[in-house]
Amino acid sequence: MTDQTAFVDIRHAQKSYGALEVLKDISLTVEQGQIVAIIGPSGSGKSTLLRAINDLDALTGGEIWLDGVQVNKSLPHRQYEKHINEMRQQIGMVFQHFNLFPHLTVRENVTMAPTLLKGLSKDAAEQLAREQLDHVGMLDRIDYYPSQLSGGQKQRVAIARALAMKPKLMLFDEATSALDPELVDEVNQVMKKLAEDQMTMIIVTHEMDFAAAVCDRVLFMDQGVVVEEGPPEVVFRNPTQQRTKEFLRKHLAGAK
Repeated sequence: MTDQTAFVDIRHAQKSYGALEVLKDISLTVEQGQIVAIIGPSGSGKSTLLRAINDLDALTGGEIWLDGVQVNKSLPHRQYEKHINEMRQQIGMVFQHFNLFPHLTVRENVTMAPTLLKGLSKDAAEQLAREQLDHVGMLDRIDYYPSQLSGGQKQRVAIARALAMKPKLMLFDEATSALDPELVDEVNQVMKKLAEDQMTMIIVTHEMDFAAAVCDRVLFMDQGVVVEEGPPEVVFRNPTQQRTKEFLRKHLAGAK
């Protein structure tokens, strides 16, 4: 079901690579302030769906809407570039592998986009960077280079960099899966804080405990479709679909 007033509205999303269908007619909505987790086996289309929301992975068919504006508009090249750059400023994305610029300090990594894309003055960008780094507990590392940081610290800087653009929506694509187990919690704590701030988030994750504790809804994807969705207490404790039951049994057994 789609909803004209939904904050994020994915309508009949399809993605194919030749004969391989990665997304098969997915429609779903996310309300403002909701936190949605997407779980499922590797190759189920989770990351493809997430990347389609800001048109990093262009759909073969269907539409993506954010706050009443279509993201993946069909436009002449120059108009599309202007449009998608404006849309991407409203959608923060945090990847598995940080993607910080290694030759720039933490300060420079966080101030670059607000300065170049939003035209903020150096002083305004500096203030914004300090606020967001403080928010993720990294202000004391503002003059460090990425090579001087742990994986968890790099990921927290990546979150601060995304937040510095003042996005309407945050996307997390397996943000903790490249981290050592002892570093996972520090990133999860930042995401929990964002949830308390009512930031709208869509999170691809393999961490069931985090999804159960923080998210309003859980979607289980397999083979390019949303097999099951609902509140975490329902999906995790009383799934109705056999594929969901099998995935959770294997995943939860492997986590023990």
